[in-house]
Amino acid sequence: MNITIHTTALPHTDPDASLAFYRDTLGFEVRNDVGNGTMRWITVGPAGQPDMSILLAPPAVDPGITDDERRTILEMMAKGTYGWILLATPDLDGTFEKLQASDAEVVQEPIEQPYGIRDCAFRDPAGNLIRIREVR
Repeated sequence: MNITIHTTALPHTDPDASLAFYRDTLGFEVRNDVGNGTMRWITVGPAGQPDMSILLAPPAVDPGITDDERRTILEMMAKGTYGWILLATPDLDGTFEKLQASDAEVVQEPIEQPYGIRDCAFRDPAGNLIRIREVR
C-alpha cells in the first residue's frame, strides 16, 4: 500500500478568528474557503507542502449527531479537550516567541520532554490544542 496523509480536520467556532490564527500567526496558506457565516469550511496548509492540509470546519454539523452529542462536543471544545494537532519546526524558540506575541493561549512553554523531544503547546481560537515539536 502507498497511503499518505492528505487532510486532517479541526473544528472552529469562529471562522474569521481561526483563519487569522492559521494564516497570519502560523503563516499557513489558505487553500479553500467555502460557505457563509459560521458554516464555513476553510482549508489551510504550510507553504511548500501542497499535499498536506488542515480543514477548519464547523463542529457537530453531521446530521447523525444527536443534540446530546452536539452539546458534549461544544462543551469539550470550550474546555480545550476536543481537537488537537501536532506540528513541527526546526526553530522552536522563534516559533514560540512569535506565537506568544500573538493572542494565542500558551499551554506549555518549550520544554525537553522525558521521552526525548522538545516541544511547546498553545490553543487556537476554538480551543484546539496545538503542540509544536522541535525537529532536530
